[in-house]
Amino acid sequence: MSLFRTLTDKSWEYQGSDTHFSKTRTAAPERIALRFFLGVVGVMFALFITAYFIRMDLEDWRPMPEPLLLWINTLILFISSVTLQWTRMILGRGQRNKLKSGLLAGGILSVGFIFGQLTVWQEMTGAGYYLDTNPANAFFYVLTGLHGIHLLGGLWVWTRASFKVWFGADVEEIRLSVELCTVYWHFLLLVWLVLFALLAST
Repeated sequence: MSLFRTLTDKSWEYQGSDTHFSKTRTAAPERIALRFFLGVVGVMFALFITAYFIRMDLEDWRPMPEPLLLWINTLILFISSVTLQWTRMILGRGQRNKLKSGLLAGGILSVGFIFGQLTVWQEMTGAGYYLDTNPANAFFYVLTGLHGIHLLGGLWVWTRASFKVWFGADVEEIRLSVELCTVYWHFLLLVWLVLFALLAST
């Protein structure tokens, strides 16, 4: 399943012979809540991006440099998202060890991304690019900070899903947690790619 199809998947339209599975797909309030939350977060980032474009046209705007580490962090988040997608795909195959490995790898990579972003902040402040010295600096810290906070929130869901896997929960019980976690990671990856392209091009 492609990344776009995963994010736009209309779960309520699925029908199958397995009544329990179909009911899980269509009735889970967590799915509805996630879609609503992603919509709200998407609008929030869209407003910030719009404000970014408006503000950058003023004379006091001085673009920040583009640290190499941002490229590395982007690759780390991409691999994390792909890893969780692979984990989602093997859910129904009874390969619990691979399921554990996939979840663990996805989480560790995500933590690595967050630490990488904090390292970029340290490099920027060490070079004199402080939050309050230029509007471009402020937008950089706000946008990357908001994205990091939402990823931290996702790690809480990842932790709950991991506990279910490690303590032997039934596959159907953990399916929803893993799928929601994966969709959220894909969403944050797309948001970050947009932010990264914006920051790198301006």
